[in-house]
Amino acid sequence: MRISWKYLIVMILILAACGDSPVPKPRGSFRIDMPEKAYRPFDTNFPYAFEYPVYAEITPDPYAPEEPYWINVNFPDFRGQLHMSYKIVDDTNLLGYLEDSRNFVIKHIPKASAINDSLIYDMDRTLYGIFYEIKGVGAASPFQFFVTDSTSHFVRGALYFTVRPNNDSLAPVIDFLEKDIDRMLRTFRWK
Repeated sequence: MRISWKYLIVMILILAACGDSPVPKPRGSFRIDMPEKAYRPFDTNFPYAFEYPVYAEITPDPYAPEEPYWINVNFPDFRGQLHMSYKIVDDTNLLGYLEDSRNFVIKHIPKASAINDSLIYDMDRTLYGIFYEIKGVGAASPFQFFVTDSTSHFVRGALYFTVRPNNDSLAPVIDFLEKDIDRMLRTFRWK
């Protein structure tokens, strides 16, 4: 029995092509390089001032052009934004602002595994408020806060990411930005 060269070449190629079978790779996350911590002042004609990270950019809120003191602190490397809104306080509206802030946090209850709050109380700077840490894989905003002097000024902040919420994968970034937000609140002052 004679084997044709064509069949022999095809058999060699088939055997050579059979190596390790491909195995699907597990899903992974991109490596995130954290920048070195450094801060600069945000001290403009706004009624408030604070220090913010050098790797962040501050822009006016494009969805509220009629509100001149509303800003976004953008973290482009992390695809995150800290939305900050400012309101003037008078004798009738402070309770409404406090209730609105609480309601924005309560909306996260269905996706949150825990909501931890910390009191902000600094009589020297007349700065009073609450910082909320919202834990949970699908929570849209991991941090929210409000601060007020209780007589003239009110600022509310909320951190959001422009990616699908998966706070397990975002955990290193969330931990990193928590320190920045803490620095912003520790240096926050009214003007």
